[in-house]
Amino acid sequence: MNDIVDSAGAASPDRSSEETEAEHVRILAVKAAARFHGVDLDTETLTLDPKDPAPSSPHLVEWLRESGLWVRGIMLNFRQLMKVETTAPVVLLLRDGGAALMVSNDRDRSIIFVRDPRAPLGSAPIAVDEIQLRQVWDGAVLLIRGERDGQDVEPPFNFSLLWRMVLIEKRILRDVAISSITLTILQVLPILMIMVVLNTVIIYKSINTLILVTLIFIVCILWEALLTWGRRMMLVILSTRIDARLNLMIFDRLMTLPIDFFEKNQAGDLSYKVGQIYRVRDFITGRLLSTFIDMFMVALILPILFYLDAFLAWTILIAAGIIAVIITAFLPAIAHLTGKIIAAESLKGAVLVESIYGIRTVKALALEKVRADEWDARVAETSRLNMQMGKLSNWPVVLSLPFERYAQGGVLLLGGYIAVTSQNPLALGGLVGFMLLGGRVAGPLVSFARLIQDAQEARAAIAIVGHVLNRPTERRALNTGLRPQFRGSVAFENVTFSYEGTKTPALNKVSFAVPEGTMLGIVGRSGSGKSTVTRLLQGINREYTGAVKIDNTELREINLRHLRRSFGVVLQDNFLFRGSVRDNIIAGRPGLSFEDAIRAARLAGAEEFIERLPQGYETFIQEGSPNLSGGQKQRLAIARALIADPRLLILDEATSALDPESEALINANLLRIASNRTMVIISHRLASLVECDQILVMDSGQVVDLGKHGELVERCAIYRHLWLQQNRHMNPEGARNAPTPTLAQGD
Repeated sequence: MNDIVDSAGAASPDRSSEETEAEHVRILAVKAAARFHGVDLDTETLTLDPKDPAPSSPHLVEWLRESGLWVRGIMLNFRQLMKVETTAPVVLLLRDGGAALMVSNDRDRSIIFVRDPRAPLGSAPIAVDEIQLRQVWDGAVLLIRGERDGQDVEPPFNFSLLWRMVLIEKRILRDVAISSITLTILQVLPILMIMVVLNTVIIYKSINTLILVTLIFIVCILWEALLTWGRRMMLVILSTRIDARLNLMIFDRLMTLPIDFFEKNQAGDLSYKVGQIYRVRDFITGRLLSTFIDMFMVALILPILFYLDAFLAWTILIAAGIIAVIITAFLPAIAHLTGKIIAAESLKGAVLVESIYGIRTVKALALEKVRADEWDARVAETSRLNMQMGKLSNWPVVLSLPFERYAQGGVLLLGGYIAVTSQNPLALGGLVGFMLLGGRVAGPLVSFARLIQDAQEARAAIAIVGHVLNRPTERRALNTGLRPQFRGSVAFENVTFSYEGTKTPALNKVSFAVPEGTMLGIVGRSGSGKSTVTRLLQGINREYTGAVKIDNTELREINLRHLRRSFGVVLQDNFLFRGSVRDNIIAGRPGLSFEDAIRAARLAGAEEFIERLPQGYETFIQEGSPNLSGGQKQRLAIARALIADPRLLILDEATSALDPESEALINANLLRIASNRTMVIISHRLASLVECDQILVMDSGQVVDLGKHGELVERCAIYRHLWLQQNRHMNPEGARNAPTPTLAQGD
């Protein structure tokens, strides 16, 4: 057994020593299981923590999911393992960091058959019983399945989805229900004891009965306290788990939404809308759950009330029904106003986030008063609507109050009248008990009636959150498609693309080809389609006609996550995350070493300034990176793009906002950066593109020319005009007299 599963064992002679040394046995096991489902995993996409002695289950699960496989990392005992279907290999994660593949089991003999992932293909598995397996295995397994039809289809975010999240915790719900029923009985018993004291102990002066009732009362109190503590803990666990699932689901969906969705929606608006999920969570784990728990008490107490006095019991139910009618009558108006409040709060949040995000511009242009006026207007609008909501929601409370007070105490007056006038009056103990029990029933019944209003508000919140989370995602493109090893050739074949809501195409029948290893510059006036070319290359926009090919493979057939991980992109305004300089450089590949970060920084020309920072690579970058200059941030962004050694690197106006010194430093490293990779550089500054192998000239969404710098100066009017404009100091007379070319003059 140990020879088969020991992660430190010798390599199989049928496998190369290079492969065994390069890949951990757990990685080999996962790759073998994935290969069974027709998926060849790329180890370059695996993120590992250098501190972990072996690949952890969460990292392996993430790797498999990103590769389009269904996977669950769970803990099983041997008996549960025997019940697992073995139509596909099951990965057993061993205690010492190793792994084994369970290929079958024999339930009659209580044994499983395992195989070493390093063993040659076709080798016979070894039979292992429970005692042998327990010596090396703690229960961790990976269950892997192939890609299923509809796997990429997102279930709509609605109440049904949230309720299924709650029902996952069936055991906790069962225990809460049992404890609630028991607590209800314990809460009713003291009232029944009061009835006994009033009807028996006081009238007959029975001390023995009083002692017995007292002992039972004390036991009930202690038991109730213990059960209350247990139920509260279970509710805390339930709420925490649901909250965690909601947070994970929300962030996962947000990260799979396409970029253009975020470009069309304000960050503050999105933040507020998504934040409404916590209102829904509070409704489900708070009011909804507590009301249903209280209904256990109603179900137990109502028969007792009808037993004591049916007439009084009916009056309590009628009072609760009237309260429900009153609340229901106000629901449409409340729902309409709730929608207005959510919309107003969303706009207010957008103003706040926008003002904070653009605080430098606000300060630079002295816009504090302008932004404050807009904020005041939003606050005034939300305050007005909240005031309306307060006035409106006050009416059902006021109108319901008399009926609620009757159910809680007024029944005593009616019961007293019946006791005085009836020939068969209710005993004193029975009357007091009825009042106390009726109060216990009235609260849950009123809460149940008000639950309708809360449900309406939760429904509105679900609709608001669904407006964001139910948008089409990129999940199918992220989880499916080809994962080729890129060389770097790029070809556009008759590509036409228009942005949503525009009539003029951003690209109009664009065709060009770039061999691998080429440094391609793209120039043109604003709006010519330069950045659109790079957006299509990154798979940001995929609704084009024609073909965009990478190494002769249509881009839409390539796995989107694989495509983006294989490319490097540097934008004009790059975002650096809070954390150290090293963390930002290896952000795309957290498992890489410190030496890899140094190598990328050196190639990007960033090593020189990093070493001058107070703590070097461990210098902490604050939010917005105020402790770095524009040139330093840009060089860090280039290092971050280079850390994975991409076969295609895109620089989209990466130097346009830099000072001359920073731009010169980056341009000086371009040839080194471009070595053994394809580079696409967009720049308004033609001087930075002179060394490019090819320069693509665009205008009005069309390709005007493609060639080297010298060739374009001679034959392309648009390029020559741009060149003379930017170099007028070298030929002032020619630049002044040069006519502005049109597209027709471009060739």
